[in-house]
Amino acid sequence: MTLLPLPLLTAAEMREAEAAAMAGGAVTGLDLMERAGAGAVEALLARLGPEAQGRALVLCGPGNNGGDGFVVARLLAERGWRVTVHAMGGGGGDAATARTRWEALGPVRPMDEAAEAVAGTEAAVIVDALFGTGLTRALDLPVVQALARRRAAEAPPFVLAIDTPSGLDADSGRVLGQAVSADLTVSFHTAKPGHVLAEGPAHCGSLRVCDIGLPPAESAARLVAAPEIEKRGGHKFDYGHALVLSGGVGRGGAARMAARGALRIGAGLVTLGCPPAAVIENAAQLDAVMLRPLKDADALRAMLEDARLNALCLGPGLGTWGREAALTAAALASGRRAVLDGDALTLISQDAGLMAALHPGCLLTPHEGEFKRLFPQIHERLVAPATTGPAVSRIDAARQAASEAGCTVLLKGPDTVIADPSGAVRVHAGVYQRAAPWLATAGAGDTLAGFACGLLARGLPPLEAAAAAAYLHVSCALEVGPGLIAEDLPEALPAVLRGMTRAAQPS
Repeated sequence: MTLLPLPLLTAAEMREAEAAAMAGGAVTGLDLMERAGAGAVEALLARLGPEAQGRALVLCGPGNNGGDGFVVARLLAERGWRVTVHAMGGGGGDAATARTRWEALGPVRPMDEAAEAVAGTEAAVIVDALFGTGLTRALDLPVVQALARRRAAEAPPFVLAIDTPSGLDADSGRVLGQAVSADLTVSFHTAKPGHVLAEGPAHCGSLRVCDIGLPPAESAARLVAAPEIEKRGGHKFDYGHALVLSGGVGRGGAARMAARGALRIGAGLVTLGCPPAAVIENAAQLDAVMLRPLKDADALRAMLEDARLNALCLGPGLGTWGREAALTAAALASGRRAVLDGDALTLISQDAGLMAALHPGCLLTPHEGEFKRLFPQIHERLVAPATTGPAVSRIDAARQAASEAGCTVLLKGPDTVIADPSGAVRVHAGVYQRAAPWLATAGAGDTLAGFACGLLARGLPPLEAAAAAAYLHVSCALEVGPGLIAEDLPEALPAVLRGMTRAAQPS
């Protein structure tokens, strides 16, 4: 199985990439500015139609983002658009050159008149080139407030944001004071974390990434793309044996869904271990998933003498009493790769000994409430008001949690972030064209835990198992569509995998 993760560059990493390319003589800053402006215009016209013309109002800040805006203004004017530009003063360097080139075609109006211009404009398009990825302070501009009012009115203009909507922190997706809401955001070279995290997608509208000729990017944080997953022959034990621990009578549904997910995603064998009193209940609903009575921690330790049991899933419907704490301790002591979800996370948050027993083979899968209980100080920093940039992001929080716990952490949400103790990060963004709000349903997280456990059984490291599971989880939700219930997710997986296999085959 392979993954194709795409880099997510922070603002600082993007500046480093540009500086390195310019220092090597491969490109000039003005070249990059011209390419960025041309890419933004191309993306705009791809959205509106190549023959589109009309009025455009371009708002330019004092830095390179404003320089990109001057290029956009000039290129639109050369295509016959009627363009009005309002700009802040103080820009120098390449931005000043871009401004001079625009001034050969039209005037630059002051920014203190821009709010009134936005309120009364008949422009079909407003271009936000005020502040891009470099914003580090809270934004409080009359023109942004005027734009928000105009967006709420009838027949609002189309808003194009250059690189990042002004006021949106590029590293975290959090709003610094106030932020522009765009219909289309055009970024350059790579997407930035803020485009896919937190409030970013709501402010970006849709996202387009344009190539501006920089060398391939490298970053510890990467956006998960489609995995390639298949079996290539061999015995069932070659693909691992996953053990899912269940709660007692009437509490087995979550574990059964996890077990079904582990089996569907390709674990060679899956066993559900439950209290003896719950065997009949589970036997009535399980076929391909095997079943074992599991009285207590001693029984689990005896079962784990079989080295072929190579991955565990604890938490879905498990319970939070003494027996379950002892089971969790025995599972961690075994050193097996393990997904810890739901009730297991509650037990860990209440017991410093269990937290200390976590090891690099573990994968924690908390939603935000569970994350708060597990890592209260990290969560407090994450939710503190964002007043300066770069603000604390979900990437920062997951990375700090993984370092503190000594294992991989999957922080669930539409912007799922996965980090391991090395600092590597994978982001699965269930946003834009991959948004599946109907995935917020009871039991969906149990199935995700099962997917991840099945992939651990197949031999994937926790970071990559979590990344692939998150991607496939959303893909199954998209396959089913609205009306989804958690039991649908494993059953949708074969169609998803067939579609991915066909897409990967050469035409």
